[in-house]
Amino acid sequence: MPYVNIRIAGSLSREQKKKIALEITDTLERIAHKPKSYTYIAFDELPNENWAIAGNLLDEGD
Repeated sequence: MPYVNIRIAGSLSREQKKKIALEITDTLERIAHKPKSYTYIAFDELPNENWAIAGNLLDEGD
């Protein structure tokens, strides 16, 4: 059973999550031959202050 965890800085709309979930589910079915009913997807939306790139928090700007 595929379990996909998507962690993203910021937030997604409900519609964006639905589209992403459909695309990932379809891809796993087409390529890995996993039935759609087996695929679980979780979205973790984290504030920009909880993400850092190159030592800088994303909410610090440039």
